[in-house]
Amino acid sequence: MKTRRKGLLVSLLLSTLMSISQSLSGQVVPPLYLRPDIPIEERLNDLMGRMNLEQKIAQMCQYVGLEHMRDAEKNISEEELLHGHARGFYKGLHSEGVERMVKKGEIGSFLHVLDVNEANHLQQLAAQSPLKIPLLIGIDAIHGNGLVRGSTIYPSPITMASSFAPALVQESYRQTAKEMRATGSHWAFSPNIEIARDPRWGRVGETYGEDPYLVTQMGIAAVTGLQGTLWHTSESVLACVKHLVAGGIGNNGTNASPVELGEGELRNVFLEPFKRVIQQAQPYTLMPAHNELNGMPCHVNSWLINDIIRNEYGFEGFVVSDWMDMEAVSTKHRLAEDLKEAFRLGIEAGVDMHMHGPIFMDEVKSLVQEGKITTVRIDSACAKILRAKFKLGLFENPYVDPNTTQDALFTNVHQQTSLEIARKGIVLLHNQSNVLPLTTQKRILVVGPNSNNQAMMGDWVFDQPQDQFTTLLAGIRNQAAGIAVDYVDVGWNLRALDADSIAKAIQLASKADIVIAAVGEDSFRQHWKEKTGGENRDRMDISLWGMQQDLLEGLKSTGTPLVAVLINGRPLATPWIAEQADAAIEAWEPGSHGGRAIAEILFGKVNPSGKLPMSIPRHGGQIPIYYNHKPSQFAHAFIDGPKDPLYPFGHGLSYTNFKYHRIECASHITLQDSLKVAIEVENSGQMDGEDVVQLYIRDDYAKTTRPVKSLCGFQRIALKKGEKKTVYFTLHNEVFHYYDGRGQYTFEPGSFTLMAGGSSAQKDLLHRKLMVSH
Repeated sequence: MKTRRKGLLVSLLLSTLMSISQSLSGQVVPPLYLRPDIPIEERLNDLMGRMNLEQKIAQMCQYVGLEHMRDAEKNISEEELLHGHARGFYKGLHSEGVERMVKKGEIGSFLHVLDVNEANHLQQLAAQSPLKIPLLIGIDAIHGNGLVRGSTIYPSPITMASSFAPALVQESYRQTAKEMRATGSHWAFSPNIEIARDPRWGRVGETYGEDPYLVTQMGIAAVTGLQGTLWHTSESVLACVKHLVAGGIGNNGTNASPVELGEGELRNVFLEPFKRVIQQAQPYTLMPAHNELNGMPCHVNSWLINDIIRNEYGFEGFVVSDWMDMEAVSTKHRLAEDLKEAFRLGIEAGVDMHMHGPIFMDEVKSLVQEGKITTVRIDSACAKILRAKFKLGLFENPYVDPNTTQDALFTNVHQQTSLEIARKGIVLLHNQSNVLPLTTQKRILVVGPNSNNQAMMGDWVFDQPQDQFTTLLAGIRNQAAGIAVDYVDVGWNLRALDADSIAKAIQLASKADIVIAAVGEDSFRQHWKEKTGGENRDRMDISLWGMQQDLLEGLKSTGTPLVAVLINGRPLATPWIAEQADAAIEAWEPGSHGGRAIAEILFGKVNPSGKLPMSIPRHGGQIPIYYNHKPSQFAHAFIDGPKDPLYPFGHGLSYTNFKYHRIECASHITLQDSLKVAIEVENSGQMDGEDVVQLYIRDDYAKTTRPVKSLCGFQRIALKKGEKKTVYFTLHNEVFHYYDGRGQYTFEPGSFTLMAGGSSAQKDLLHRKLMVSH
């Protein structure tokens, strides 16, 4: 720390000498920190040396956008504003007051600025502040910059995970970064790398599923795509890994409910993606979780943030609080008697920026003056935030040319990426008697609440232009050349479907050759009051909502073949569909061109190849159900139903058949060796297709119980009909290690089993034993 202070003094002295020299020569040269030819660390030291305490704390303060405030004040009650998670509102502070604060340099960051002109306006205000420090603008760009109208909407993260195609996912986030910068944002509050094990939780759709290895690979892809290696350009944004940690397994399945978890399981499963993503992709920001862990709210858990994330994993960026969660330490968790103490605990635990509101500044200033928070801690937080602004090039140009914005959004290339992820992420669950693909049908009936609206674009998306999304109905009509397509509108609101229209659809079904029924959930953020999935839409019952089951049973009763298309952000328990529908497709939330992708699969233009990133339960009573469970998980059966999932992790059918012939590897290796694994796969069917080769490992015997299998590798491969291919994996020694119950990183020599196949189900896997020694 003495070295840091010495650097600040040297930079300030050099800047002062330069200013004197410039004055003597009559030149007007900007201060050191405003000169792009100077190394960032020297510029940072110079700027920090010019800042007073208030200006440093200001960089830690984030507010919602002006129009966001104005819209909230017009349309939402004060009660909803104060207790909701969708709108920002500051009682007693008008938006004009916020503008004045920006001009004074009292705000460092904004979120939810959805218009490029507003972004430029805020930056113009910041340029009038004493030190002219630009603003950092963040937004929830979860799968595309969906809160901004006209953006490319990529399939939701759970759909991305179903693709098992990290390179394609990385490209989608690279494109998202471009669209964000074109609309004035520099910071994505994504990716969400929590492990989702409870489908009652409404936020499953913004995660990559239940498996640590898959989540890790998708998280690395997302961070790399967002941040890239091109800092200082208009094509990079900050990534934010979230939420630290275990929000996907709350006690009752609801968002932000408490979690009790042993350290071994915590490290092996829930922290594993954070460890790998931080070490391999180096995200610049991190967000703690809403929930408490083992009695300690994550926002004040110094062990998590400082000891593990910073010191053990090497995280060097800054930590931002989630929406009002520093306040929640007092108001919800009741760990602190007042907000001032809550802020102190959060800052000491490692939180660097407050989302969002006006109280933080004054309380933190008082804490410093009272000696309860050190100026060194404030300097540390401020420096990390300023460093990001320098790295993003905001001091050189914080503005966006509005004339270029539209050309950067929803480009043909971006649309193609969105479509490709949807094609690869849609899962064929079952296909009785090969009713799909559609070939000889002359009349199709399309029905269902999710057949002709924007619900398929998922959460974190506002209303998009009508010509920038393809519904399922439109997709089918575009593919159905020479085929009559009937449609009955039963309503989009799952809470209020139209009974008369349902009766009409059932009557019309008897005249069709096949019925395509689009059911599921609605996570679309524009439908805030009506939606049944997404953020803060947790459920007790994960069966089909409302009258959808009545619709399906009525359609089936006509005798016409029925194809159920599930559009939802979380697994739904639908045993009736598995038993009674002739075919079922899990489309998840497939984005802007999801309707086209589903239709292409229905008609066989695209061979389905998606695989489930989560196990689908038969009933809510099976929760939690996941493939990498401990050996005793199912030692005793339920007396009222099967114990296995409706569909297992990794499951996904094709219109062709894939055979796995053998696993080849050494029978004995030492821990210093890399294990080479070869797997031979054949397309034995009659159609070209793609499969996801999945490699699992089991530690056969250990002093701490280990999962029955754990994913340790996957590859998506394309095979022409009749073609064979050998797929190669290299496993390093970390796959043979684990954290024991006391959190100690452990290796035990002995027997391991490798398994390979097209899903995690035992019937689909080949097995191979090997011995590993020191």
